[in-house]
Amino acid sequence: MSGDKPKLTTIGLDADDTLWQSEQFFKLTEARFVGLLAGYAEEADLSARLLQAEMRNLEFYGFGTKSFVLSMIETAIDVTHGQVPAPIIQEILGAGREMLSHPILPLPHVRETLEELGNSFRLVLITKGDLFDQERKLAQSGLGELFDGIEIVSDKTPQTYKRIFDRHGEGPERAVMVGNSLKSDIVPAIAAGCWGVFIPHELTWILEHVEAPTQHPRFKQLNGFNELHEFIAKIS
Repeated sequence: MSGDKPKLTTIGLDADDTLWQSEQFFKLTEARFVGLLAGYAEEADLSARLLQAEMRNLEFYGFGTKSFVLSMIETAIDVTHGQVPAPIIQEILGAGREMLSHPILPLPHVRETLEELGNSFRLVLITKGDLFDQERKLAQSGLGELFDGIEIVSDKTPQTYKRIFDRHGEGPERAVMVGNSLKSDIVPAIAAGCWGVFIPHELTWILEHVEAPTQHPRFKQLNGFNELHEFIAKIS
């Protein structure tokens, strides 16, 4: 093994839209929200104002469903000039509860791939968002027993990845991070010294889009989760 490709010991994996569906439920709820407020603003304007509210609220409420619900309520108040009818607020709250109770099913090839990789590597789930919601998703997915470590963080930065892989492995240089978000899963992990394996998802949130570091020697894009085991074997 060459000096610039040290043996891997640890694999970090994102959760939402990497191991199971997530963004599709946000999109469905946004469509429902737009329908509720169709009499107050155009669809494109409502979506744009909701996104602006989400961006403003990230530093206060973080990521996840609860933050999204608060942003919808704030947007509803804004577009109705403070006159939003109570039944609309009730509908928004109900939509949020539905998001927090939808079934969690692993995406294709996830379970069998994790079972194979777990025979040779430490597996660490690294996800950001609301603690209660992420714990619920992991429990319902049935994948929890496959991980050697679970990390639910407020944000994903190079420092986050260094801390996690120092604790759960032998440092970021001997780790790989797998996920669907270039901004959260790939770019900061590579900056920390990890390999970054990008598995795109068709509905990745717009705020998670950044330019792919295609020229970096530790970046790899795969077409699907079923390709992960073969790639890991090549670099380990």
